[in-house]
Amino acid sequence: MKPFTPLLLAAVLCSPFSQAAIATVDRVVAVVNRNAITQQELDQRIDEIRASLKQKNAELPPAAMLQERVLENLILEQVQLQRAQTIGLRIDDAFLENGLNRLAAQNNASLAEFRSRVEASGLDWKQFRESVRQQMLLGRLREKEVDSQVQVSDAELDDYLKLAADKAPVEFNLSQIYVPVPDNASPEQIQAARVKINDARKDLLAGRDFATVAATYSASGEMAKAGNLGWRSSASLPAPFVNLLNQTESGGITDVVRTPGGFHVFKLNEKRTQSEKVVVKQTHVRHILIRPNELVSENDALRKLTQLRTRIQQGEKFTELAKIYSEDGSASKGGDLGWISPGETVPQFEEAMNALAIGELSKPVRSPFGLHLILVEERRDQDITKDRERAKLRMEIRQRKAEEQYEDWLRQLRDRAYVVYKLKDE
Repeated sequence: MKPFTPLLLAAVLCSPFSQAAIATVDRVVAVVNRNAITQQELDQRIDEIRASLKQKNAELPPAAMLQERVLENLILEQVQLQRAQTIGLRIDDAFLENGLNRLAAQNNASLAEFRSRVEASGLDWKQFRESVRQQMLLGRLREKEVDSQVQVSDAELDDYLKLAADKAPVEFNLSQIYVPVPDNASPEQIQAARVKINDARKDLLAGRDFATVAATYSASGEMAKAGNLGWRSSASLPAPFVNLLNQTESGGITDVVRTPGGFHVFKLNEKRTQSEKVVVKQTHVRHILIRPNELVSENDALRKLTQLRTRIQQGEKFTELAKIYSEDGSASKGGDLGWISPGETVPQFEEAMNALAIGELSKPVRSPFGLHLILVEERRDQDITKDRERAKLRMEIRQRKAEEQYEDWLRQLRDRAYVVYKLKDE
């Protein structure tokens, strides 16, 4: 049997969204509003973080510090789960099963093979399923509460392009230490965060391993990633970050920078520019979108789209049905999304779209936005150097704004929660 990969463990169990179902009653270490976090939950998460840091050859922070920071991560997780419950969000079994199938495919396995690997690694399949369900739920919560509210106007794009005129687009490979500051923080809290970030920077300048410093100082939600941000374009980063990075040599450590959310220091691992001509195969596509919500279940949406597909196959016009039933902004245009380039849609939509012949109608397709019927109208090869630059820029600016708003939203959610710490209670 093929072994269960450590990367998969890191992706699911060591994400900030994983949490095992706990059946055993044990000591309560924190109360978040009306829900409890137990010692068993805390110990399990600590073991997961230790395993993740060990894979990265990072030195573990002191046990007491690790315990406190992992507990704070569980509290952040709990306030999000409670928010999801309050607004009626859930992941039904059909959507979960689809997610598990995608996860199995990413690991080059059937679902049955994937389950065997999970169980061979010592994990309970039911518990693993619920961890994945929770991860998907919090992803949907962020999409609903934050990401879906973020817009990038044409004026914003035009302003950025004017500033970047005659400059090749720059991308940075980054690692980050991030020390958050609460909303309405006292001077003492701000100073404590400033001392912590300065201590982290001193350790980095002294040559200490970045993953170790990140595990010791960075925000608890960042621990499993060891501070790694990967490649980020200049458009996806706030201007103060870009200014610092432009002054930093590859391999260098930046000065500390303050944002409304807290303090940051970066290591610039690598820098690159992109200026090549881009020719891609574009697809002209239409779709009908139905979004599951508190009133419309996943199965209801699937049933409705299946009915619409039958009506289209029997001769009704896709465009007219899209105007009536689609829950996307393209509905008024008969579901017309225009010419789509690779990477401009979510992977599930793009994969289904690419598998269709011209004039072919898809079966219902699930994506993070809901369920779609997809109709391919045309295909062409297109030089999209300028168009891609604009589309990529819009996505990057949107990503930056979404990350900033998510940090602010999460901080406010945490500040509104009633939290009682019982970790030190006997």
